[in-house]
Amino acid sequence: MTEIRNMSFEDAMKELEATVGKLEHGEATLEESIALYERGAKLRAHCDKVLRAAEERVEKITLAAGQPTGT
Repeated sequence: MTEIRNMSFEDAMKELEATVGKLEHGEATLEESIALYERGAKLRAHCDKVLRAAEERVEKITLAAGQPTGT
């Protein structure tokens, strides 16, 4: 399993979507479900972090160009 902090946003989202699907369809035992939920929470947090960083980068680019911001 890939370490979450090394995953791209797209890869993390794909895995998160697959994890949610497994949980929704009851394809796992209780213990597996708990492990999936924990990893899903970490994946979501990683995606949030990557998105925030991207928003900050876009805001800096916009400010450097002298354009108003509003992300």
